[in-house]
Amino acid sequence: MPELPEVETVRLGLLPAMEGHKIVRAVARRENLRYPLPQDFVTRLAGRTVTSLGRRAKYLLADLDSGDVLLMHLGMSGSFRVVGTAGETTPGEFHYARSDDRTHDHVVFEMSSGHSIVFNDPRRFGFMKIFPRAEIEDEPHLKSLGPEPLGNAFDAAMLARACAGKQTSLKAALLDQRVVAGLGNIYVCEALFRAHLSPKRKASTLADRKGGPTDHAVRLVDAIRTVLGEAIKAGGSSLRDHRQTSGELGYFQHSFKVYDREGQPCLGGDGVVKRFVQNGRSTFWCPGCQK
Repeated sequence: MPELPEVETVRLGLLPAMEGHKIVRAVARRENLRYPLPQDFVTRLAGRTVTSLGRRAKYLLADLDSGDVLLMHLGMSGSFRVVGTAGETTPGEFHYARSDDRTHDHVVFEMSSGHSIVFNDPRRFGFMKIFPRAEIEDEPHLKSLGPEPLGNAFDAAMLARACAGKQTSLKAALLDQRVVAGLGNIYVCEALFRAHLSPKRKASTLADRKGGPTDHAVRLVDAIRTVLGEAIKAGGSSLRDHRQTSGELGYFQHSFKVYDREGQPCLGGDGVVKRFVQNGRSTFWCPGCQK
């Protein structure tokens, strides 16, 4: 599933075609994705201008001039394609060829910018819904989310408070969207490696006896911000189904320090990268570097 950097990359790719432009026509080619589309989905979008296109964790949020918000989630295999008068954007040097089969093009937004935004999702784990902006605090998919890891509110003190007393593993805590929003398996592995912290370490060790941040928390926050920033700059990672709106793959997978490098030499020392299953997910780490 695309993580925060991939979703942010998609947002940046959609901005020129969507933000500030009117949805001239919306087309829903089926009644449901992961969940049923609202019955008035097409009529609530047609003629509305996208005043801003934002992101919350792994969700895209398009604010409309009607006061509604269009929430979009990519799921496992969802992707957006931007089509203009000159055709689709040509994929870059490293890419997976797109299928000529458009049977999985489920939703289309025809924009006043002259572009068509096509949502393709073979597995249909993605979804879209519309709700009034005034009700965003009560939106079930958003209301329990923790702080944005790239936001100003996210710091070592906040992370320490969220993890104080937690006996779960540090990796499990970071994957908990209530602790910090948008982190997934790849970037948690990478951030823990850069912070030299074991994924098996108890989350509670990020806080001292008074609940303040330890040095571990400070290092980890810096590592999270760094790895996410580098991934966004690189266009995200290209594992399985993810690709940018242009069809290009992200390049951050070429910068992985531990993820998917089982048995290879550690890039930070003399050890070897190991893999084990933790909470049902593959964890990659260097036992020699991460304590």
